[in-house]
Amino acid sequence: MRIGLYPGTFDPITLGHVDIITRAMALVDRLVIGVAINRDKGPLFSLEERVAMVRAECDAITARTGGEIHVHPFENLLIDCARDVGAGVIVRGLRAVADFEYEFQMVGMNRALDSSIETVFLMADARRQAIASKLVKEIARLGGDVSKFVTPAVNSALGARFDG
Repeated sequence: MRIGLYPGTFDPITLGHVDIITRAMALVDRLVIGVAINRDKGPLFSLEERVAMVRAECDAITARTGGEIHVHPFENLLIDCARDVGAGVIVRGLRAVADFEYEFQMVGMNRALDSSIETVFLMADARRQAIASKLVKEIARLGGDVSKFVTPAVNSALGARFDG
């Protein structure tokens, strides 16, 4: 069984993430979405909220694709998380050259830690390349419309967070 790990903070999950998850499903038999705890980033949503949002979106994807997706919170090294879930491949999404430079360094470090785990890059769909969770949160915080960037459920969660 080919198991892939798609890690991220998902604060919040965006349509860009959904696109990568959907496309990654074609590459693996089981996709594990690793929701990073990452206290250093100071997430807007709690781990439990982010996991629930990711689960809801992944349930919708599996209903459409019939694939197998698991959501797995983690706080350890990415390579250790990959080992924990039995992943042979780490899936990463790329939006721009700046993403590649950072990801290139990460791949080098991960390969040094465990050369048996590959990393696969998926380019963001052209319609989704500008979407970043950080920008989505900023737009929502300032009262802007983020409905083009997130699902209706995530849009509601953002609205509740900033309107309440």
